[in-house]
Amino acid sequence: MKSFITALQFLTRIHVKEQPDLTVEDFGRSTKFFPLVGVLLGLIYMLVTWCLVAVFGWANFVTTILVLLPVLMTGGLLLDGYMDTADGVFSARSRERKLEIMKDSRVGAFGVIALVSLMMMNWSVLRDIKLVLIMTALFVMPVIGRMAMVMVIAFFPYARPEGMGKAFSDMADKKTVALAAITTLVFVVPWGQAAIAALAAGLGFAWLLGAWLTSKLGGLTGDTYGAVETLTETMVLLVFWVTSWIPGGLHILWR
Repeated sequence: MKSFITALQFLTRIHVKEQPDLTVEDFGRSTKFFPLVGVLLGLIYMLVTWCLVAVFGWANFVTTILVLLPVLMTGGLLLDGYMDTADGVFSARSRERKLEIMKDSRVGAFGVIALVSLMMMNWSVLRDIKLVLIMTALFVMPVIGRMAMVMVIAFFPYARPEGMGKAFSDMADKKTVALAAITTLVFVVPWGQAAIAALAAGLGFAWLLGAWLTSKLGGLTGDTYGAVETLTETMVLLVFWVTSWIPGGLHILWR
């Protein structure tokens, strides 16, 4: 329970209790519960979606709220890592300089461009997903995204000799991956073939992104973990967007 609450309060704005004496090992042990935090977020996204659509219908305003909801629930933690990663990776500097840029608290031009592009993509894709698929997509999205984060934490080296992200990397053993994977499968597979396709595409994309970032940085960092999670969520939405418009896509989802 302590590890789950640690994961919950680290990854979201949901505050359950004070934890003044946490160690880096406590944070590392919480990694296995990342997908379970995604389950809770997915339930919140579904509930908010149902309420908004019941009141306003499937309006542009509702889509905007749903795009902003993950930012509000996480406090922008993962987006911050995504922007820092964009600033560093696209800087065309040496590996060492890229890592220095990523540690800078200031956001550069590449980070701003990356954020705006991501928000535009998420809004457009979410807007074009069939209404019947929206709640399914929003539920599995944070689960798959956080499973992707666990995967890259466990299987790719850490780029720095120290740092917050290293605690997660050091503690992510086979048991961590197994528990996270079981949680993900239990909560994603029952939603049907489209959800399974989103899981496969999301994890495949996350692996390729992790490998590419490792080739650029010599490993991953806490910032790149956020980037992987953020972009994997967009990949999940893209799979549901494709499912919405291919012939027989709705039948595939519910079969």
